[in-house]
Amino acid sequence: MVNVGIVGGTGYTGIELLRLIAAHPHLHIAEITSRGEAGRRVDEIFPGLRGVTDLVFQEPDPVRLSRCDVVLFATPNGIAMQSTRELLDAGCKVIDLGADFRLRDASRWQQWYGMEHACPDLLAEAVYGLAELNRAAIAEAKLVANPGCYPTAVALGLLPLLESQQFDLGHIVADCKSGVSGAGRALKLQTLFCEANESFKAYGASGHRHLPEIEQVLGDALGGCVDISFVPHLVPMTRGMQATLHVPVDGSLEQFHALYAQRYADEPFVDLMDSGEHPETRWVAGSNRSLVALHQSASRRDRLVILAVIDNLTKGASGQAIQNLNLMFGFKEETGLVSAECSA
Repeated sequence: MVNVGIVGGTGYTGIELLRLIAAHPHLHIAEITSRGEAGRRVDEIFPGLRGVTDLVFQEPDPVRLSRCDVVLFATPNGIAMQSTRELLDAGCKVIDLGADFRLRDASRWQQWYGMEHACPDLLAEAVYGLAELNRAAIAEAKLVANPGCYPTAVALGLLPLLESQQFDLGHIVADCKSGVSGAGRALKLQTLFCEANESFKAYGASGHRHLPEIEQVLGDALGGCVDISFVPHLVPMTRGMQATLHVPVDGSLEQFHALYAQRYADEPFVDLMDSGEHPETRWVAGSNRSLVALHQSASRRDRLVILAVIDNLTKGASGQAIQNLNLMFGFKEETGLVSAECSA
């Protein structure tokens, strides 16, 4: 069994990690931390785990955590980087579900996240944890930067086009929507029920911190700079995400569909739907699957519309972290994830 430590076990991604690890045949939660709930039983706070775990939340302790085989940080940005070097030196692998290691440029990270990076030398060592792009590197990694939810959806919608390098791409528009859980579990005015329900809004339109991450991962796939505008929106639902991608590119829908079918034929968590279908977020609720569908107007062959749908908490966070963990420890990639869906 692989002994897993979870730092930050009471947020939405932490709860999702608990759910997934509890069903995983090769993982054992050896340590789970929460500064606010230290001393309380996990199943006292989350009764749905009664009979599944008898763990008690602990204060974060690097010595105790270093005894784990792998530590997953489900914490706000700026936390994981404070302890990662010590854990790596102790022989422990690390997966950060936050943004501390996603950007390779420390100055750019500081620009977007408003704080100095605690260990900029580790940015070059961290592997970006999008298995569909970096599978081999993840399998050898000691430090994995789990992708953000929006970058995951956008990248999966665009990878085949970018990697093929068969097309001259114009300015791409990423029009993205997420459920309220993407804002985290902390109490915030804008995500209170009466504020978010029966409403719909854009946010971060003048600049969102997922933009440099999107530019970086798309640039890696293309081997050059990608011209893209990204605007996220808040949708009054708990979980789910859709990226609607508008791409100026010449070609037939049949040609694009064949390209995507070939690229994703062996990907266990990417489901290419028939051209013209409209995937729904409820179809992936609680699962690590990604749904992708292609559209093209009969009168505009120079425009492709790509719909990419994921669960922001699973494929966009905790499920992807378990997928990466499986690769890092030599387990079959789908282990603990195929039957882990919850009701919509």
